[in-house]
Amino acid sequence: MIRVAEYRHLYEKLTEVTPPKNVMVDEPLRNHTYTRLGGKADFLVTPETYEQVQEIVKLANHQEVKFTLLGNGSNLIVKDGGIRGIVMNLKKLTAIRIDETSIVAQSGARIIDVSREALKEELSGLEFACGIPGSVGGALFMNAGAYGGEIKDVLVSTKVVDRNGELLTLTAEELDLDYRTSNIPDNGYIVLEATFSLEKGEYKAIKAIMDDLTFKRESKQPLEYPSCGSVFKRPPGYFAGKLIQDSDLQGQQIGGAQVSEKHAGFIVNKSEATASEYIDLIHHVQATVKDKFGVTLEREVKIIGEDLN
Repeated sequence: MIRVAEYRHLYEKLTEVTPPKNVMVDEPLRNHTYTRLGGKADFLVTPETYEQVQEIVKLANHQEVKFTLLGNGSNLIVKDGGIRGIVMNLKKLTAIRIDETSIVAQSGARIIDVSREALKEELSGLEFACGIPGSVGGALFMNAGAYGGEIKDVLVSTKVVDRNGELLTLTAEELDLDYRTSNIPDNGYIVLEATFSLEKGEYKAIKAIMDDLTFKRESKQPLEYPSCGSVFKRPPGYFAGKLIQDSDLQGQQIGGAQVSEKHAGFIVNKSEATASEYIDLIHHVQATVKDKFGVTLEREVKIIGEDLN
């Protein structure tokens, strides 16, 4: 927990940039992550405009305060000690605009909702995203994909804020999108919006694909428990879930964290797990699979924050 008196000047400056309702002090981040894990943020800020995002970045730079972008917390583990400095969440930037066969979506919008808006307008190309829980910004960050489709297939351009608080417009090619990666984290970009190019389709056909993918997701994934989604990237020539299952790890538990009995590629927060228990189980799975099959499982989920002292 921060000593607010020492940071009063920072609180005052933040509330000059964005209304006080958008600035939370000592906010538990477990309230903002899909895993329901994580300690407190010194300041959690939820800007409402692109200009506010820019000004907060510039403020953090000027005050030499640590700055972290949270996203919507779907593919993320925050450690039990929380995060120091300013944490930004773009959940209030959710506008979705359609222009003929293009969709412009702000970074805080859920990619699921973007796919649903595409369906309403009979636009095809985002069907694969109908079960991805992350935000638009997070989808670009990791080039999210499922069932044979991925963001780079439909992305045209994006607006971002760089480390200096400057607004940039970049093409999809400039993001170096590859399997579950982009250059967004390396460059410190904050995604503000994305423009997708889709194709005109037929409502019933698009909906049939989305219904089928939704059924596959709901029947195979452990949606009844908090989780970060798929924990590991697919290793070349293998499937992570199959390797974990064949290592007799399914159902194994450390504290409240468990390798899902429904889908071995998922680790769930079954019973008030701590972040350290969740992370320990990830390491145990990696070590076991490496020992049994000689395959290194690379994390897809991002881990941030500090350990609990």
